[in-house]
Amino acid sequence: MGSECDNSSSTSALKLLEFDRCNSKPLRNGFMVPSSFQSATETSGALPQKIVVGDAGYVLEDVPHLTDYIPDLPAYPNPLQDNPAFSVVKQYFVHVDDTVPEKVVVHRNSPRGTHFRRAGPRQKVYFRSDEVHACIVTCGGLCPGLNTVIREIVCSLYHMYGVKKVLGINGGYMGFYARNTITLTPKSVNDIHKRGGTILGTSRGGHDTKKIVDSIQDRGINQVYIIGGDGTQKGASDIYEEIRRRGLKVAVAGIPKTIDNDIPAQRAINAAHVESESIENGIGLVKLMGRYSGYIAMHATLASLDVDCCLIPESPFYLEGKGGLFEYIEKRLKENGHMVIVIAEGAGQELLSKDLNPSNEQDASGNKLLQDVGHWISHKIKDHFSRQKKMSINLKYIDPTYMIRAIPSNASDNVYCTLLAQSVVHGAMAGYTGFTSGLVNGRQSYIPFYRINQRRNKVVITDRMWARLLSSTNQPSFMTIKDVNMEDNREEGTPPQTQMTI
Repeated sequence: MGSECDNSSSTSALKLLEFDRCNSKPLRNGFMVPSSFQSATETSGALPQKIVVGDAGYVLEDVPHLTDYIPDLPAYPNPLQDNPAFSVVKQYFVHVDDTVPEKVVVHRNSPRGTHFRRAGPRQKVYFRSDEVHACIVTCGGLCPGLNTVIREIVCSLYHMYGVKKVLGINGGYMGFYARNTITLTPKSVNDIHKRGGTILGTSRGGHDTKKIVDSIQDRGINQVYIIGGDGTQKGASDIYEEIRRRGLKVAVAGIPKTIDNDIPAQRAINAAHVESESIENGIGLVKLMGRYSGYIAMHATLASLDVDCCLIPESPFYLEGKGGLFEYIEKRLKENGHMVIVIAEGAGQELLSKDLNPSNEQDASGNKLLQDVGHWISHKIKDHFSRQKKMSINLKYIDPTYMIRAIPSNASDNVYCTLLAQSVVHGAMAGYTGFTSGLVNGRQSYIPFYRINQRRNKVVITDRMWARLLSSTNQPSFMTIKDVNMEDNREEGTPPQTQMTI
């Protein structure tokens, strides 16, 4: 097993480069910045990225480490080597060279491509158990599994690393300077995974980087675990950068927030299907979450097999005219006598803006407040068929949004949340900072904050998965050849997406 003691040294033909993100030039050895990272270098703030290049086009987007800005930081043997739970594992420390490729489908002569550091316990740690003072905070909206992540972070720190001081920050980011805290122990979090929501409370907004870091410094906190979505992770990145500027020995780690528990979504779709097929020309309309991305709607549609049309933000659609939504609804009702439509909350917003007064209002997190596409499209469908007088329809609208957000996690969610929590604790104890733990091609990996914040993970409508959905629903794509070419050009001009859930 390789030693993890020196995280700044190069290994086996790998060359560590630190790029100056202000001028996009390497600080050492005169290597050129890979073109795929040029845009990230220019837009990700003032702190250096860590890029490792190797043979055959190998590139590692490495995560920051405390030793990058605190020289001569002492390392200690990992207490897991004496932990009975790990004594039966053949190789329980992750090798220093273990990385996970971003792409698994390559051609024979393709370069090895971008990799991320594999998550897991390291042979050396940079915190003694008795010096760790950790805190956990949840921010933004609710989703299943928040309490599971809180529980597993606490239990991992206690049972794996012997850490006894863990605080819960109450009420999101503003809880840092409101001085609202809860002492967390394995006993106090024992059964919280059976409840929905978060025991720590949450809020939107309230992010004042200086006040938050002042509070972290005043309390003597040296490990910060931040659970939330894309806006929360941007805030976590700001906190990491301020901590680094102050030279503090504080590890900042993010845990991505996702909604994969689609049981309520399936129940809503099933209810819409029952309602629609029980009456002549019945239409069941279900609105699901998805402000900017249609993943929830897409996967719920594919899982259900009862959906006739899925509308998502990434795929523009139109209502009237040949090939439009109204024409497809009429065609489907004539063929089948009923239909089910699933729409993501962010779909069709450009149509709403034309039809209603556009709003530029934002919530406390800076997200644009969306108009209710579900109610709007319900009225548009009813008005259209009322005017046409060709066909009488019966439409039922179902919105299960808060049912999905507020329920406890299911079995698969609990497994995933446990892996996320344990991975992020291993990373923080090993001295990594400024990173999020997430899945890359099915492997837990450490992903630097700047990569998470580069772009949102969206459905690629020229990809096979969307084609599978179109084949399943038999709906039109609502795209012209010009639209397809524009989408292809857009995808070619952007860096590849990190395959993780956020």
